[in-house]
Amino acid sequence: MPTEVIMPKVDMDMASGTIMAWHVEAGQTVAAGDPLFDIETDKAAMEVEAPGAGILHHLAPEGTKIAIGEPVAYLYAEGEEVGDPPASLPDPVEQLSEAPQDEAPQQDVAAPEPAHAEAAPAGRDLRATPRARGLARDGGINLAAVQGSGPRGRIQAGDVAALLKTPAAPVQGGALSITRSKGGTGTPVILLHGFASDAASWAPLEPALKHRPLIRIDLPGHGRSPNLPVADFAALAAFVRRAFTELDLARAHLIGHSLGGALALALADTRPRNVESLTLIAPAGLGPEVDGATLNGITRASRVESLAPWLRRLVRDERIVTEGYARAVMMTRTDPGLRLAQAELAEVLFPDGVQAFDLRAALARVAAPTRVIWGKRDRIIPWRHALEAKGAVALHLFDDVGHLPQIEAAEEIGKLLAPHL
Repeated sequence: MPTEVIMPKVDMDMASGTIMAWHVEAGQTVAAGDPLFDIETDKAAMEVEAPGAGILHHLAPEGTKIAIGEPVAYLYAEGEEVGDPPASLPDPVEQLSEAPQDEAPQQDVAAPEPAHAEAAPAGRDLRATPRARGLARDGGINLAAVQGSGPRGRIQAGDVAALLKTPAAPVQGGALSITRSKGGTGTPVILLHGFASDAASWAPLEPALKHRPLIRIDLPGHGRSPNLPVADFAALAAFVRRAFTELDLARAHLIGHSLGGALALALADTRPRNVESLTLIAPAGLGPEVDGATLNGITRASRVESLAPWLRRLVRDERIVTEGYARAVMMTRTDPGLRLAQAELAEVLFPDGVQAFDLRAALARVAAPTRVIWGKRDRIIPWRHALEAKGAVALHLFDDVGHLPQIEAAEEIGKLLAPHL
């Protein structure tokens, strides 16, 4: 008898999940723990692994919403007869895209397995494998620009992968800037900075981390990364996931601050097998409150005099923000295009001065050793959001520290992280 691959329950109040992308194809052999597909719920997205070894058949179409506990595919043993889809395959709860009325409707979950791979969103005749569609989604590739090498022009995963590796590829997003330290051994540490900052902001904390290889990623519209349009938090997380995938790391420690903390958490939620530990410093995504005035003030500022007052709100001891410090920060923000990109990102992520994304369910799912570090004088994001942490999450609060613990208390945090890394 084949083994059912079921829609898992990843949220306490989850009733169904949507299959966003398959990482494998029908007829492919998989091992236990191999990534099978990505699902999306009302609160988060995550990757689902194979429950055992076997040959995968009868895959539910991408874009199908399936009730929890219901099968989405079946694993067959080597030599086991496949035949028609088992009778237990359910009808989909919902299809995200419906075919036009003058065309034949897409087949449901109980259809023969080739249907899922040939299905395309309404109004499109692109033929692509599920893996190709997933790679294109993460890489910002428009499938219409890809020349398929498969039967009848079907786009294969290799076609998309080759385009991603081509410098002149028509990628809608583009690559994020990644810098690496020259020294260090063992499992690397990935550093994700906060909104309106850049990779250089980690300099005060790096001496405590230099025994490990350090990898710094600039977010879109920050530092050396291009000013990329971002539709929502999920799209921003996809850029970071693509950068992480390109690093090709078996394991990594993740450290993120503020918005970078939210992205580190999202990465740990969707790539759990690759995360050794997770450190969140004043992370976004754990509650709705945020000081939108300060974020908007920083993005609008075009002179040192208008930037410095907003920078002082980031710290407990405002004497840290000297004229020289403010001038140095302004030097990184002279490009009007960068300021505009950040202003647009702020409007998307923090509309009307609130956080438009919620990662509390994701934090409850993280299995890697996790620490949350926060300053109790944080005026940007309330430290009480940390109390949303469930399970075995270590919480470290600093009394006289604001929103930048990695700068205001770098030495203390360095000592704190040493045994954690």
